[in-house]
Formats: sequence, C-alpha cells, structure tokens
Amino acid sequence: MTLVKDIGTLLRDGESRTLEFKSSFDRETIETVVAFANAGGGVILIGVSDKGVVTGVSLGKETMNEWLGQIKSATSPMVIPDIEAHSGEGKTVVAIIVGEYPVKPVNTRGKYFKRIASSNYQLTLSEITDLYMQSLQLSWDAYEAPKENLDALSLAKIETFIDKVNQSGRFTLDKSPLLALEKLKYLTHGRPTWGALLLFAEEPLRHHIHIGRFKTPTMIIDDRQITDTLFEAVEQAMKCIVSHISVAFTFDGSLQRKERFAYPLPALREALLNAVVHRDYTNSSDIQIKIFDDRITIFSPGTLYGGLTLEDLKGDSYQSRTRNKLVAEAFYLTNNIEKYGSGFIRIRKELASYPELGVSIEEIGGGLLITFRQLSGVSEGVSEGVGEGVNEGVNGLIESLKMKPGMRTPEISRMLGVPPKTLERWLKELKARNRIVYKGPDKTGGYYVTDGDALTPDP
Repeated sequence: MTLVKDIGTLLRDGESRTLEFKSSFDRETIETVVAFANAGGGVILIGVSDKGVVTGVSLGKETMNEWLGQIKSATSPMVIPDIEAHSGEGKTVVAIIVGEYPVKPVNTRGKYFKRIASSNYQLTLSEITDLYMQSLQLSWDAYEAPKENLDALSLAKIETFIDKVNQSGRFTLDKSPLLALEKLKYLTHGRPTWGALLLFAEEPLRHHIHIGRFKTPTMIIDDRQITDTLFEAVEQAMKCIVSHISVAFTFDGSLQRKERFAYPLPALREALLNAVVHRDYTNSSDIQIKIFDDRITIFSPGTLYGGLTLEDLKGDSYQSRTRNKLVAEAFYLTNNIEKYGSGFIRIRKELASYPELGVSIEEIGGGLLITFRQLSGVSEGVSEGVGEGVNEGVNGLIESLKMKPGMRTPEISRMLGVPPKTLERWLKELKARNRIVYKGPDKTGGYYVTDGDALTPDP
C-alpha cells in the first residue's frame, strides 16, 4: 500500500516540522528520523534539494533495504520506518515515513534530536529528561523527595491551601492536612514529594524569582530576590512588579476615581503564573523579571513542553501538556489558573484594551521569554539612527545575543520570528553603530553584543 499519495503536494508545501528534503541518504537523514520519532512523526523525501527541486536518486536492488538496516542499527530504541519509492519524469524519489515513537526519547549513537520548524536541534539533558517523563506520563514534582519527612512541611501553609481549595468550589478537601495531601498525591509512602516541598516547605527550596528595575540595560536602580514557597512567591513578586509600574487616575463622573496601570495587571499575573507553574525545576536558573521604562520581560527556565511550539501559542486552540502536574493542580484547585493551557489566550484578551502594548514570546537561553512592550516608545540609546522597524525589534535582538552569544543570522531569525532580509538590515545598522560585532570565520562565526552594551548580572 502506498503511504505517500501525492509527492507533488509535498514538494509545493516545502520543508516543515513534519517534512524534510534530502538530496541523498546520509547521517543527517538518520538524525531527522530520530527528530521525527521524538515528535509527531514526519516524512523525509530523498532525491529532493533543499529548495524543493527533484534531483532524483539511483536505486540498486537492495538500496532501500540497506538504508532501512542503517536506520535500525543506528537508532535506540530501534526505529523501523516505512520506505517507498516514487518515480516520475525519469527520476526517482524515496519517501521515508516516520511515525511518532511511543516510548521516548529515541537517540542515534547517543545523540538526541527534536524538530523545530524545519530544522533538527540536539536535545539538552533537561529536554531528554522531559521527553522521557512525558512518555511515561510522569512528572518530576510527583517524585518522593529523598531524605525529607513530614516535618519539612509547614502545617499553616497546608491549612491555608485546604481553605482556598474548598472556597474555590473546584474540589472539596478533608480538613485533615495529612488526608488532604494523600488525596492529592503530594505524599508518597508517607513522605513529601518535590511538589509538596515547592508548595508547602517550612524552609523553601532555593528556586528564586529575581526582579530588577532597569533604567538602561546596564543601569539597575532596584533589585530584589524572592525565595519562598510558590503561592507566597507569586504574591510577593506581583507586589514588587506593581510597585514599579506607573498608574494613571481617571474620572467617569462617579464618586470613585479609576486606576489604569501602564500594563494590564491580569496579563502580567498570567505571565508570572506561567513562569512559576511551568518552569523546569530541575534547572538551577532563576525566574528573571526585568522592568524597563518601555517594557517588562519575564524569563522562565525551561523551553516549551510536550511538543508545544511558539506557532501553536499564536492561536486559541492549542493543546498544552503539563511539566509539573502537582504544582499545576495546586494552582488550578485554588482558582489561580485554568488547567488546560488558556494562559496565553487570556493574556491576549487583556491586551485588547491596551492597543499601545504588544507582547512577544520566544525560546531563548534554554527558557521562555515573554516581553510586554510599549509600542509607541523607544528604548534609550536605540532611537538614534537605528532606523524604522528596528525600534520595536532591536531590544529583543540585543537581549537574545546577550543571553546566547555567537548566534548566526538563521538562528536569530528563527528565534525572533523576523524575516532574514529585515534581520540583516538591523544587524548592519547595529554593527555600524558598534552595538554588536561579528566574530569568527564567515561560515562558523556569530554575533556578539559589544562590551559597551554588555549585560550586567541578571536581576
């Protein structure tokens, strides 16, 4: 049975998250097989150039069997794709059809890959762990914390949590702290899980929220580090953010004056909750919040989870998976979040009444960066001759290079979602003004922020 019905349609569609063109079968082909197996599957067309031009391949009697054997021997767990040949106009194209592997992650010679847009990227150790736990429907925060017992938990915090859950109406918990924790699986064999410690520890785990008020990228005028259990940390962080946001007062004829903050507080709270609930707690980095005159950025360790992409977040129908199931459950039961990934939808709805603001989301430096930006304003030091179109995007470009120095144009373009031609114009202007430099050979070098615009220690 032919699995790929229309090669012509695939060629017109072009390379994507589920389609790869290869002129010939090689080691990178097997890497793509692994990347597809670790995601939702895909098709590799052998005998097609990167631009979608059919070049064709020559097949011997056993060629496809040999390719299949190489894939099987070079993958672990073993991947066995379907392979079929398609001929037309005197040329042959071979389609390798890869299904999503049920138990992840798959590797080739000890290397693990994932598919992002139309390219393969090697997984970090944290991402390998995420895929494994996701495949087994496990969650890190549900594991028993070694060497800890019930004495590590705060009875007062547990009782407050029980009261909030019962008031929310989403669930009913027994007033007994022990029974409540057992019912929600925050205890394993009578011992606290990592989730229980994150939420209720007497001595909070060292996962910080670092907040800085910046006048310029190199001038910090206020700095605060919050280390507390998660519910308390969210409230403290929100109060700190609000204290640095300007507010206007309006009157509509009623006796009460109305406040309008420079940013919608519900949207900021959603972004903060997303950072706290969905961050990678196996990563030692801090949540970083930077407040500038014209923007607020929230960085959370850990990239998008469960195959979710930045493109998915632009719509309202994406399906999210939860990295920290117990933590998410706690914030859901207390009515802080919606369980099924509606946070970014709610952020967009809140911003509808703030036309002067824009929001961007990007994966950078091993984490997720959300930026709320005043579209009518321009950062200090940027407006002087950088040119139209750079003002709104240059800050994200410079911040990206600070967090991940040495990137080349294609990687920056994918990260920021900016067309290569536009990005090249920005880079040229910034180089001319000595904001960035290119270091290294043409084919392997990358861009770096100049020392004069170096990033001070993250807040």
